[in-house]
Amino acid sequence: MSILSKCAMAAALVLALSAFAAKAADPLPLPNADPVSLGLSADGLKTIADTLNADIAKGQIPGAVLLIARHGKIGFFQAFGARDPDTKAPMTTDAIFSIASMTKPMVSVGIMMLVEEGKIALSDPVGKYLPQIADLRVAVDPDAKSGEVETRPAKRQPTIEDLLRHTSGMTSGNRGKSAVNKLWPYSGARAAVSMTSDQLLDTIAKLPLLHDPGTAWDYGFSTDVLGLLIEKISGQKLSAFLSERLWQPLGMKDTGFVVPKDKWDRYARAFPLSPRTGKPQRVLHAEGKPLKYECGTGCAVSTAADYIRFTQMLLNGGTLDGKRILKPEIVADMTTNHLGADFGVNAEGTRPGFGFGLGFAVRLKPGTPAAPGDVGEYNWGGAYGTYFWNDPKLGLAVVFMSQAPGPIRYHYRRLMTKLVLQAIVQ
Repeated sequence: MSILSKCAMAAALVLALSAFAAKAADPLPLPNADPVSLGLSADGLKTIADTLNADIAKGQIPGAVLLIARHGKIGFFQAFGARDPDTKAPMTTDAIFSIASMTKPMVSVGIMMLVEEGKIALSDPVGKYLPQIADLRVAVDPDAKSGEVETRPAKRQPTIEDLLRHTSGMTSGNRGKSAVNKLWPYSGARAAVSMTSDQLLDTIAKLPLLHDPGTAWDYGFSTDVLGLLIEKISGQKLSAFLSERLWQPLGMKDTGFVVPKDKWDRYARAFPLSPRTGKPQRVLHAEGKPLKYECGTGCAVSTAADYIRFTQMLLNGGTLDGKRILKPEIVADMTTNHLGADFGVNAEGTRPGFGFGLGFAVRLKPGTPAAPGDVGEYNWGGAYGTYFWNDPKLGLAVVFMSQAPGPIRYHYRRLMTKLVLQAIVQ
C-alpha cells in the first residue's frame, strides 16, 4: 500500500471517529472540527486509539474517554473499552466518572469568585471565617515515625492562599508514614462518609500541622477547608454554590457530588482488583456510601464533556459562550506559580519541572522527550485515574477519563501527554 493510501485511510479513520463522537454526545460540549484543520495528525490520533485499545485488551484499564480540543474546537472525542468491566457494558462518551482531586480546581475557582467579589482576601487567615481552626499548632518533629507528637505554636496561621497552593501545613493519612500523618484522617473522600463538616473542623483543630504554613508544599485537607469556607461565606451548600455559579452557567449538566439514580447506568466502574498489584481498588461513588459533607478535595463526579467546558473556560481567560466566570487577570493569577523556587513541586511525582498556582500544577521548565510540555501548561489529576491539562501556547485543552485507581494512573498521565503532543503537527 502506498504512503498516500495509508494517509488517506488514517484521515478517514479520524473523520469516522469525529462522526462517532458527534452521534454519541449530542450536543457536543464545544464546536466540532476536522482534526487536520486543528493541526492534529491523523496518524497521531490513530496511534492514541490503537494504544488505548491494545492496553484495554491486555487488561490494563477497563475503558477510557479522551477529549482533545484546540482553539476552542473538538478534534478528537472517543470512548474506549468497557464502562463496566463486570457486565462488559461499552464505554460511552457521556459516561460519568468519579474525578477525585479534579474536584479541587473547581472548588478553587469557586473561592476565587469570592476573592474577585471582595468577600474574602487571599491574605486572610482561615480562622477569621472558621474560628474552630483559628489556633492551629505545628509538629516539632514532622518526620518522627512513632511516639507522641510534640507540638508548638505555628509561626503564623494558614491563609486562604496557603489552602489554594497547598502550603497550609494540613496533611492527610495517605500522604506519608510519619506519626503526624497517622493522626490525620486518611483522605477527604473517606472523611466525608464518616464525619460531618463540623466534626471535620473539630478534628483538624486538635491535629498538628506537618509544617509551618507557607514553608512547604504538602497535599492534604486544604481544599476540603476551602469548600467549607465557601459554604460559610455564601450560606449555601458547596454543591448549590458551584451549581449556581459554575456548573449551570457552563452547561455542566452531569457534574455534582452524587450520581443521580436516573444516571446510574452511565457511571464508569474500575476493576475490582488492581491489574498491577492485585489488591482491591476503592472508588468513592461505586461504594454507594452517602456523603456527610461535600468534600472539596475529591468527592465530585463529572463527564469528559462537562469538564472540557470548565477547562476551556479557563483557557479562554474566564469566559465561555459569552458567560463570564472569572476575570482574565484572576485566571492568570491562578495559573501562575505561587511557590518559591525551592519548593520543588512536581505534580504528585508524575513529571518534574512544576510549581503550583492557586489550584493547579504549573509547568515552569520546558519539557523533555520523556515528559514533553510547554512552559505555562497547567494541570491536575484524580486518584481514580482522571486527568486534564491546558497548554495556552498550543491552544490545547485535554481531558482523559478512566476509572483506574492506583499507581497505573501516573503511567496514563505521562502516556496521554506524550501521545497527544506527538499528534500535534502545527
